[in-house]
Amino acid sequence: MANPSAQKVAVVAEVREKLTAANSAIITEYRGMTVGSLASLRRKLHPHNAEYKVYKNTLARFAAREAGVAELEAFLKGPAAITFVKGDASAVAKVLRDHAKENPALVLMGGVVAGKTVNAKELRALADLPPREVMLAQFAGLLKAPMSKTANLLAALPRKAAYGLKALIEQREAA
Repeated sequence: MANPSAQKVAVVAEVREKLTAANSAIITEYRGMTVGSLASLRRKLHPHNAEYKVYKNTLARFAAREAGVAELEAFLKGPAAITFVKGDASAVAKVLRDHAKENPALVLMGGVVAGKTVNAKELRALADLPPREVMLAQFAGLLKAPMSKTANLLAALPRKAAYGLKALIEQREAA
């Protein structure tokens, strides 16, 4: 920008701050969406600690470069909005995907998740993941299974020996 206005500089600074504070940023195209649908989407995203904002693409590109996520520039084309995610990116991707099913005007374009550039296909795969709590429970189960098997195996030897001794004692008492 040759001579940027103070307002444009403030917008670039705002976007840069939001990008650096967020864990992830997801870009969507919102062409043809109604104001009511956008408001509904924002309400759905709020509990997941995510914010859906529309900025001018040129200003957002400058901010992305300054924030060190220049990869976002490829997705900032046409009527694009940025979802700033401070929580679980998988849950936010799921909300965006579900809202896109209800409202086909919303199109997932791509973004940056945990420092890695992702395209629309990868965002849909991220949305298909189970919630974090479920994944942690599954991981804990995977860790617990071998320990349980080992404990049962080690307990089986004394148990079988005890049953064998009991049977031998009962046999001798009967005789």
